[in-house]
Amino acid sequence: MVVLNKIYTKTGDAGETALGNGARVAKHSLRVTAYGTTDELNSHVGVARLSAQDDMDAALARIQNDLFDLGADLCRPDMEKDADSEYPPLRVIASQVDRLEAEIDKMNANLSPLRSFILPGGAQIAAHLHVCRTVARRAERLSVELATLEEINPSVIRYLNRLSDWFFVAARVANNNGADDVLWVPGANR
Repeated sequence: MVVLNKIYTKTGDAGETALGNGARVAKHSLRVTAYGTTDELNSHVGVARLSAQDDMDAALARIQNDLFDLGADLCRPDMEKDADSEYPPLRVIASQVDRLEAEIDKMNANLSPLRSFILPGGAQIAAHLHVCRTVARRAERLSVELATLEEINPSVIRYLNRLSDWFFVAARVANNNGADDVLWVPGANR
């Protein structure tokens, strides 16, 4: 259980922060950048939810919770439970990735195949979902880079990879099942 009685601690004033295992690292470390980008993505999802309704809003709420799980996973570098730790590290698991895949398949079933790349836009919610897609890709790139330097949970990368696909398909659904997608016209302004 998290209890926050005081929001500022002054412990980060020298440019360091604590990871979930208590280790102190620079705020610009790749691990902090990766989970910070995940937090940024979560904020964009919150903005997208302002335009979402019913099933889409419920799915985005699940994703927001998953993103907190993912941030907690990245914040805890040790892949094994500490012997003296009261709580095991929270890890993203395969079923969270599987759920995204099932939702993508369900949404994609009603969409016509793409015959062109699409531009981010269309309906307001679709535009927000495209921003989420690109931030998810950045979080994925950072996590992949981190995995070349330190051990991380491989489900983190799989989740972020599927999540960006989820946002892409969800944006198409939000654009009247693709009918209102904004198509790229190569060289249109030459």
